[in-house]
Amino acid sequence: MSSGSMQVPVGRAVTVRVPATSANLGPGFDTLGLALGFYDQLEVSTRSEPGATVEVIGEGAPDSAAPVSTDASNLVVQSIAHAFAHAGVTMPGLSLRAHNQIPHSRGMGSSSAAIVSGLVAAQGLLEGIFAFDSDTLLRLATDLEGHPDNVAPALFGGLTIAWTTEDGPRCKRLLVHRGVSPLVLVPSFTMSTKHARSLQPESVPHEDAIFNVSRSSLLVAALTQSPELLFEATEDKLHQDYRAEAMPQTSALVKVLRENGFAAVVSGAGPSILVLCSDPAQRVRAAQLVSKFEETPWRALMLAVDFAGATVTSSHIQ
Repeated sequence: MSSGSMQVPVGRAVTVRVPATSANLGPGFDTLGLALGFYDQLEVSTRSEPGATVEVIGEGAPDSAAPVSTDASNLVVQSIAHAFAHAGVTMPGLSLRAHNQIPHSRGMGSSSAAIVSGLVAAQGLLEGIFAFDSDTLLRLATDLEGHPDNVAPALFGGLTIAWTTEDGPRCKRLLVHRGVSPLVLVPSFTMSTKHARSLQPESVPHEDAIFNVSRSSLLVAALTQSPELLFEATEDKLHQDYRAEAMPQTSALVKVLRENGFAAVVSGAGPSILVLCSDPAQRVRAAQLVSKFEETPWRALMLAVDFAGATVTSSHIQ
């Protein structure tokens, strides 16, 4: 469809739900991502007054420790504006209400969720005026996030393998074995993704690169077909050790979990921990072990794998 001179009518409204994500999954640095059944919800409606206002409930609310902006500089608003600019349609006045459940700066894809929620909301508002295909949504999301490993599972759900080409980002979505039972351990402290990435060396030893190629390949098989291989498949030599001293509590708990046979990895840039269990009973045992780890309190989230990705849960299109 061509946008032409069409405008979005006042009174259109959409509600979008976007899952949390965990990237890297141990060895799959900047490549693998997993969508988790833990969600942010965004309500957007058009109005006659220009500009955008944002009401934030939950994570990032005005009374929280780290409030997010509630004007046009808000990441969700920027994402909507990016989509409208691509469509060649003037962005209308907007009222947004963000119900944020995904912890911020914890390695669970909160910024990717904000970006994806804005793009999918724009897609809903532009229904009948302009259509986005999945490749375009991934490219627009990557424009804003910088790399596709978190935005891909947020958009499409499941396990995603993301890569970049001369023509832009690409991804392949895979179904996860029904036995895989994720446990996310969330601490009270935060970690800047920018800082975590700055700790990476410019180059790594040849043998470490080979090691991670083998483990990341094995991890795809473990997650889709053979969960009993998850422990070996989540070994990593490319990024977690380099970041360990920046989040010692995370590193210590990952070590304890792995010493007890659990496939624990840093979730994204951290400081949360993802434990990929091969069945629900193993996940319970992992959570019980963590409950005894009193040096740092950890919030244990027993989550399903999300298979839907970002969805429009309701819409009012005039």
